[in-house]
Amino acid sequence: MTARFSATLAALVLLAGCSTTTSVKPTETPVPAAKAAAPAPAIADDNLNAVAWSQTAIEHDLIYLQTYRNAQARLLAAMKDKDWDALAKDDRVAPAKGLKPAVVLDIDETVLDNSPYQARLIKSGGEFNEADWAAWCKEQNARALPGVVEFTQFAAKHGIAVIYISNRAKDLDEATLANLRKAGLPVSGPKAFLGLGTFVQDCEQIGTEKGCRRQLVSRQYRVLMQFGDQIGDFVTVIANNAEGRQKAMAPYLSWIGSRWFVLPNATYGSWEPALFHNDWTAPREERHRLKVNALRID
Repeated sequence: MTARFSATLAALVLLAGCSTTTSVKPTETPVPAAKAAAPAPAIADDNLNAVAWSQTAIEHDLIYLQTYRNAQARLLAAMKDKDWDALAKDDRVAPAKGLKPAVVLDIDETVLDNSPYQARLIKSGGEFNEADWAAWCKEQNARALPGVVEFTQFAAKHGIAVIYISNRAKDLDEATLANLRKAGLPVSGPKAFLGLGTFVQDCEQIGTEKGCRRQLVSRQYRVLMQFGDQIGDFVTVIANNAEGRQKAMAPYLSWIGSRWFVLPNATYGSWEPALFHNDWTAPREERHRLKVNALRID
């Protein structure tokens, strides 16, 4: 992409974001500019389509149903195969033979739907912050995503442990467990939830990576399947850039759809900072510019 085209495209994006949201038919009289509500900053609309899709598109729900139904159809066969294990090589620190079976699921946008929180950010023109996020979690009102209740209840009914690994902060443990139960998901107890801050002996925590917690699970369970909306839910990502992300997943591509089930999340995730060098301290406009520059036009 040339610098000239990049600047033009960025300007078009900004201009499009500044238009009013009122639909005007040819026979209608447009609202006078002086009386129209002041538009939100264009940057605030970066996430608008993604959140609108996740909340209103039936296609979104069908992907979740399709994923969990497919997994459920394969689950018992996986349990019967004593050599079947869904943990990456680096995460399997104890032999799986003879261990109890389990499935491992991320929580946010894998099990629970947090799109109302994202919608609030769009309407306020704000960005993610820990205080507002914690307040949302403590409301305990996140809904279960389509198909996950049926899948996890099926697993529990057949003696398969359901383990949740999340990067929610430690002080959100009780609220998270309450929300899971309220949404109809099986929770066998506090040990079924491994949040950020879970201590794992003899394992050095790398940022918010989940490798140590997967290793903890490996000491107790043979993992049949894993579910997540980020590749970090399945494998440790050393370099969060396009090359590093592809390298992390390359050895396990044959597992997708059988041992690993990846769910859609266009609203947030590690894919986003990979587009602006993982620099959240950069101004919002600069992050926006780099994301626009990352778009392909052919």
